[in-house]
Amino acid sequence: MGESSSSGSGSVSVDVERISFARKEHQVRTRWGSSVSVAVYGDQDKPALVTYPDVALNYMSCFQGLFLCPETASLLLHNFCIYHINPQGHELGAAPVHSDVPVPSVDDLADQVADVLDYFSLGSAMCLGVTAGAYVLTLFATKYHERVVGLMLVSPLCKAPSWSEWLYNKVLLNLLYYYGTRGLVKECLLQRYFSKEMRGSAQCPESYIVQACRTLLGERQGENVWRFLHSMNKRHDLTEALRKLRCRTLIFVGENSQFHEDAIHITTKLDRRYCALVEVQGCGSLVTEEQPQAMLMPMEYFLMGYGLRRPPSYQVVSNGSPRGPLSPCRISPELLSPESMGVKLKPIKTRISLDF
Repeated sequence: MGESSSSGSGSVSVDVERISFARKEHQVRTRWGSSVSVAVYGDQDKPALVTYPDVALNYMSCFQGLFLCPETASLLLHNFCIYHINPQGHELGAAPVHSDVPVPSVDDLADQVADVLDYFSLGSAMCLGVTAGAYVLTLFATKYHERVVGLMLVSPLCKAPSWSEWLYNKVLLNLLYYYGTRGLVKECLLQRYFSKEMRGSAQCPESYIVQACRTLLGERQGENVWRFLHSMNKRHDLTEALRKLRCRTLIFVGENSQFHEDAIHITTKLDRRYCALVEVQGCGSLVTEEQPQAMLMPMEYFLMGYGLRRPPSYQVVSNGSPRGPLSPCRISPELLSPESMGVKLKPIKTRISLDF
């Protein structure tokens, strides 16, 4: 996991398959009066996949593991143009957001997603979000039903903060305000993202993924992280709105995620005909970095419901890729059975609840 220091056009490659794709950074002005950074990868004639990361992360530190996994990269890039939205001030090299700029509400953040779609003339999109980002995209889906064709949520939130979470976040906000993303703040954030095994112990060093994330967090402006966390600490409950959501939803949650109960709660409120849960064993909240390979088979079968396919030999090609808006289609229950989605594959273990 790492971040490129280049801006504007550039490239990111997967060494195993030499998959490369162009990146272009856009500063999108929103109705809220500020700009957000959006990184675009791929052919903009393809259907759109919009991503949104968790607190203190940007698209590179939250989704690079997923896109460095050649099979998942080829699946997504063959079928989609990727629009990575960074929370304000979370992009690489961002300066502190000016103190005169008001802190957005979560509804403002959801409206910003609509502004991004408008900027790129996108009618609708598939959405992929992690924890706080999953909340923003879920809220966006409840406010703009017609603009979301499907949700892929990783360790998502949907309820208002509990008293314990609210108090914990208030302490973290104070630490961010005075000390930035250093010391105890950094440890709290790493605990939020990764399982205990990944973070290591006296006997076992922490994973290189955690080490890389630790370095990147040190480069983040504490004031900007404070703003996003402050917004999320004032989020409202989406439970009732979820009951009316009809887009297909695929939920991943790490077995050791701090937000495991929240993910289970969401599945009980969504229409079970349109919702699938994948629990990844031995994993924390940031499944996209810790076990991205566990996401491949469920995503592949989920996307088959839209008539999308993985390219031959995992190659990213332009010919034959789907064009135009996504259109969900019916697929057989056998195709979405736990066995067909790779539950028994090792060393990846997943537990899946499906009621399509």
